[in-house]
Amino acid sequence: MTITLKSIITCPVCAHQKEENMPTYSCHFFYECEKCHTVLRPKDGDCCIYCSYGSMPCPIAQKEEEKALRE
Repeated sequence: MTITLKSIITCPVCAHQKEENMPTYSCHFFYECEKCHTVLRPKDGDCCIYCSYGSMPCPIAQKEEEKALRE
């Protein structure tokens, strides 16, 4: 499985979308929408804003999913 490093963040307030590069070995806990300036935080149970609002989960979650599939 190839790890995807880009994700499209969709603001739940104004629906603005922006493609972002995801960090490889850390979680991104806060993200400010450039259109409405809402500060996004992860939903309960999610590790980061990419897992909550992104088109792809973060690389760490992708690696965990890959590991679970191999077991």
